[in-house]
Amino acid sequence: MFNSYFNCLFAHPQCYGKEVFHMKFIAIVGRPNVGKSTLFNRISKARDALVDDFPGVTRDRRHAQITWNDKTFGFIDTGGYIARDASVIEEKAREQILMALEEAEILLFVADAKTGVHPEDTLILDLLRRTSKPIFFAVNKIDGPEQTKHIADFYELGLERIYPISASHGFGMGELMSDLAQAIPSSPGELSLDDENESREIRLAIVGRPNVGKSTLVNQLLGTNRVIVSPIPGTTRDAVDSVFERNGQRYTIIDTAGIRRKGKTKEKLEKLSIIKALKSVDRCHVAILLLDPLEGVTDQDLHIAGYLQDRSRACIIGVNKWDLFNPTSREAKGLIQDVKDRFRFFPFAPILTFSAATGKRVGRILPTVKEVFQQYNERVSTGVVNRVLEKALQQHEPPMVSGRRLKFFYATQASIRPPTFVLFCNYPHMVHFSYERFLTNQFREAFGLDKTPIRLLFRGRQRGAPEE
Repeated sequence: MFNSYFNCLFAHPQCYGKEVFHMKFIAIVGRPNVGKSTLFNRISKARDALVDDFPGVTRDRRHAQITWNDKTFGFIDTGGYIARDASVIEEKAREQILMALEEAEILLFVADAKTGVHPEDTLILDLLRRTSKPIFFAVNKIDGPEQTKHIADFYELGLERIYPISASHGFGMGELMSDLAQAIPSSPGELSLDDENESREIRLAIVGRPNVGKSTLVNQLLGTNRVIVSPIPGTTRDAVDSVFERNGQRYTIIDTAGIRRKGKTKEKLEKLSIIKALKSVDRCHVAILLLDPLEGVTDQDLHIAGYLQDRSRACIIGVNKWDLFNPTSREAKGLIQDVKDRFRFFPFAPILTFSAATGKRVGRILPTVKEVFQQYNERVSTGVVNRVLEKALQQHEPPMVSGRRLKFFYATQASIRPPTFVLFCNYPHMVHFSYERFLTNQFREAFGLDKTPIRLLFRGRQRGAPEE
């Protein structure tokens, strides 16, 4: 059964979504806990992959782009391969590894010098050989030249060249990387992950509580099993990036771990996963906050929304599992009204209903994301901003502050993501929140910014500023 699955996978590579970039990739493969993610972090010069001292930390595959000896290529980090007696999640992790083998041009097989040759190493190597792709063999956890004697037993696996390395300390990495770069075939005009203007890319984070369907939604949007899906809460542990293009628009989708309440987060690894999920919010443009309608809006959903609000991120509220409801029923209408009421501090966030499992109404998501992103990047000329401000002041005169009239002199847009406007006035610290809300609504309506957060900053009039 395993052989037929493997042969089917490699006979139909078009099913697995390698559609945008022609970059050459190297897949890092090996048993659990041999140091693959530590090696991935060393190569990518980042701490993007979660690392811990027990096996099974990495489940989905992760990508990174690097440049070595003037050549740009990519690496794929994979979970530990378990050949037999795998659990449901381990079986799905194995599927992710097989996809990585299809995606890569070169395979980097990693073993553990401290445990020696393991029967699983032989099984994994047999699997790699069946791909007919170049195989580089690195024996990890060798911290210096005096420990290279530990690689002798690994020659029985039948590979002519063995690279003794230490992913933690960097020993042997230079030689390995140089040989890998030399083996990567060059392609004229190949694309890299940074070639296109970053302003065209939309970074989309899928966030929410555990088991609300985040990974299922990612796979539905991609049209491939990019990340592992399981009914077991906590399946996704790391923030996984997936890059694709749709209708001329480039997207990076970030699938994140479920964010529990702080009091229910006990395991060290889960705490690290949640930190990674929150950091993914910091680097996204638009976030989809996914809700489970069967549980309704919870306090934790509101807490996550507050985190997005604090960071001024554009947001879409996604009500998943909508296939379980009759959209015209009183129950469904009551649920949507409850979402609107509980998220009234997010009046700009569109509310979409869909089913990630069946794909129903999922097609509405990316067009909405694109519209939200366009507003998130909107620029307005200073002349237009001041005309709208003047009209707003005429409509609703500024209030008195300490017996003196609050006066606004002029305004300008300072930045985007989100659109941020600076308003210069005589008492910047005395602007009441109700009047700030009035001005915000006036700007939102005048500039067509109904689906994005906007910020108003109040400053004292600067020297050389226009007169009233």
